[in-house]
Amino acid sequence: MDKNQVIKAYELAKEEYARLGVDTDEVLKKLDQVKISLHCWQTDDVGGFETPDAELGGGGIAATGNYPGKARTIDQLMQDIDKVMSLLPGKQRLNLHAIYGDFKGEKVDRNQIEVKHFQRWIDWAKKHATGIDFNPTCFSHPYADDGFTLSSKNEKYRKFWVEHVKRTRKIAAEMGRQLRTPSVNNIWIPDGSKDVPVDRNTHRSLLKKSLDEIFIEEYPREYLKDSMEPKLFGMGLEAMTVGSAEFYLGYAVKNNKLICLDNGHFHPTEQVGDKISAVLQFVDELLLHVTRPVRWDSDHVVIFNDEVQLIAQEIVRSNALNRVNIGLDYFDASINRIGAYVVGVRAAQLAFLFAMLEPLETLKKYEEEGKYFERLALLEIMKTKPYGAVYDYYCLTNDVPVGVDYIQEIQEYEADFLSKRS
Repeated sequence: MDKNQVIKAYELAKEEYARLGVDTDEVLKKLDQVKISLHCWQTDDVGGFETPDAELGGGGIAATGNYPGKARTIDQLMQDIDKVMSLLPGKQRLNLHAIYGDFKGEKVDRNQIEVKHFQRWIDWAKKHATGIDFNPTCFSHPYADDGFTLSSKNEKYRKFWVEHVKRTRKIAAEMGRQLRTPSVNNIWIPDGSKDVPVDRNTHRSLLKKSLDEIFIEEYPREYLKDSMEPKLFGMGLEAMTVGSAEFYLGYAVKNNKLICLDNGHFHPTEQVGDKISAVLQFVDELLLHVTRPVRWDSDHVVIFNDEVQLIAQEIVRSNALNRVNIGLDYFDASINRIGAYVVGVRAAQLAFLFAMLEPLETLKKYEEEGKYFERLALLEIMKTKPYGAVYDYYCLTNDVPVGVDYIQEIQEYEADFLSKRS
């Protein structure tokens, strides 16, 4: 897009927001504080690098589609992430799963992983002056095939997964130490039952026991933040999910841990945005996994829709940006994977920008005075304001493609690299 046109449009937008008491220059400084953790698994369909052509399985997760260009090596994955970051304004983070280590062709089971297997990623993050978040991978493994990991009644399996998660915490803490920014280590397990179980209680007691064992080792908060991610159900887990929202919320509150709110992990009529200020009354911090469920937890590419908008608004309205860790979680293999990545991150950024551009003091004043018509009218009027011009200017000042320009860049990257991958 023409630079002068972008600047001119921004100046007009700046004036229009100023009439509502909003300083767009200050908003853009605030937007720089929104660091989104980029989920590495979008570029390779959650395959990882433990074995060639590893298959995804467990807990109702699946990558659909076979669009050309899947990353099959760490070099390719790093190249893709570099490209994605070059198309995004602001500074982002990276979110890794434990299956993405640099194993150099060696068979390393998950209860044997060490910092050395992720040092290459740490060095990559140092180069980019960014942080890394981490996740144990409690799926796509023979010891998860019966549907249970940390809550397994098979003591051999349970201890295996306890050791795995312990090691991911140690690795994450070292990431935080070396990178001088805390690493969020988020635990999600696929444990549950397809049909109606009789003994839910034992599985949940075992999960609590496992978590207690995992968290015996303490790490400095400036290096590591522990998080747990609940889920309503998954394919093959329709009747019971061991790690439910009630279970993890209770554990997080009692033990001062983060709870991860994934907006695909609840009933379709529930709004995660509504949960944020409720949970923040009882925990110090939250982790978000922002996705787009269509009919169920289908992990579609994030778009700027009402749900994502409400999530961003609730965080901004609660003045909680410093208490919420933001990550994305989707994997679409049916379209250009880099394009899916960039669309999703930009949509999330736009949602936060939209929220920050609200004349919040005026809206709160209307609400406190019972002027609900005025509140509703102003909220509707804000939908027509030129927030797109503000975002375009943000892209311009960050020296990344503005508007539709990034589409061509991704098309060229596909022609030069993705189309040549076998």
